[in-house]
Amino acid sequence: MHVELDGQGPRYGQLIRAFKDAILSGRLPAGARLPASRTLAAELALSRNTVLAAYEQLQAEGFLLGRVGSGSYVAPIALGKAATRKAAAAPVAPLSAFARRALTVGDGAFSGTGHTDPLRYNLQYGLPLTNPALASAWRREIVRAADTADPDYPDPQGLAALREQIGDYLARRRGIQADPDDILIVSGTQQAFSLAARVLLSSGEGVALEDPHYRGARQAFLAQGAKVHGCRVDAEGLVPQTLPAHARLAVVTPTHQFPTGALLSLARRMALLEWAASRRAWLVEDDYDGEFRYGGRPLAALKSLDRDERVIYIGSFSKALFPALRLGYMVMPSALRRPLVAAKWLEDRGCSALEQAALARFIAGGGFERHLRRAAAALQLRRAAMLAGLARHAGAVTEVADSSAGMHVTAWLHGIGHAEAERLVAHARTRGLGLHTLAPYCLKPPPRPGLLLGYAGLSSADIEAAMRLFGRCLRELGFDGAARPAGG
Repeated sequence: MHVELDGQGPRYGQLIRAFKDAILSGRLPAGARLPASRTLAAELALSRNTVLAAYEQLQAEGFLLGRVGSGSYVAPIALGKAATRKAAAAPVAPLSAFARRALTVGDGAFSGTGHTDPLRYNLQYGLPLTNPALASAWRREIVRAADTADPDYPDPQGLAALREQIGDYLARRRGIQADPDDILIVSGTQQAFSLAARVLLSSGEGVALEDPHYRGARQAFLAQGAKVHGCRVDAEGLVPQTLPAHARLAVVTPTHQFPTGALLSLARRMALLEWAASRRAWLVEDDYDGEFRYGGRPLAALKSLDRDERVIYIGSFSKALFPALRLGYMVMPSALRRPLVAAKWLEDRGCSALEQAALARFIAGGGFERHLRRAAAALQLRRAAMLAGLARHAGAVTEVADSSAGMHVTAWLHGIGHAEAERLVAHARTRGLGLHTLAPYCLKPPPRPGLLLGYAGLSSADIEAAMRLFGRCLRELGFDGAARPAGG
């Protein structure tokens, strides 16, 4: 008989799937006799034990009947008309409103982020800083944690040891006074936004976002059914006068506006806090890369000025350590502790205790802050290489937004329209250079196109080479004013 294996996983598993498909589709009707195990093994070039294992599993699940001395037969199964249709033609049950919104607003983000693009120089924001010393240190902490971690379900709020270390760190580095009970461990910034959306917003309620902004936040709120309003950003960050009166919450990046790099002035910070207090609204402070500042000590967080408990502070270890860790945290106002922890429990019952324990030890032993110092020094060199390369190879057509923090720069383009910027991006890809426009981060197109240039994932030498290639791409497209480096 003809049996087609799918090539996925163990051979006996492939054989089981092939027979199930044939039985459920009606190609093998009830009472049909299957080939003897030796015969089928010879036909498919399998061992007899593989075929016997598949037959035994199918009998155990009720798909086959074994008759001693006679062989194996398809069991009588009431399939009904629906089961005999091809799977591809089966009607899809109606999706929930949340699922429909999630599919609409996801923009394909869940299917891949482009981190694996085969580009020689990818300037995508979010690529991790490679640090072999960190990999070795983390391996040691994981092994130690595996020896001592409690195998039971973790506290959904997070391990107490990790929350204590985060509280101490925030007090030293960010000016935030937070008890361990104020802190909720989450699996990254994206889950923090999702929990905030579920706890604070009903469908149709308003949320204010900076424009431009981190689009993962926008997607989380739109999936919840919220109405998103964009607020203008200038050289001092979000303009408070553009906040809508009816918004239930606003998301801000005051220490390093994403993606423009603007620093929110003290006057505007106070205006934001007044807006939230007067309207009983909430502020979500996304401090996504506050650890990396190259012009002095990191600035105090907006949360450190909050006297009315209207600010939810979000921090993440994805940028400070590596994205695969999938750990972050929220500092919760007291009124939101129980609902946020309850929502976290319902979502996943808590983050992995093993990684939490390893991270708590890493912070307590000083490894985290030693890594931050090394990472900041490396990032500062890479930032300098990018700024110098832009000035040398594309200075006539780019203007870099003033910023002395983070893992990226924003370069605004002169004399190039939005359509031409997209042509530039497409052309650069053919040359092995990954450029990325600001357009996906905007609700409204910005007055002029800009590029979001990440520098964490490349060495200083590669960044210089990437900038040289960037200049060459500009010249190849014939954009007027493209800088020509010395020597051609």
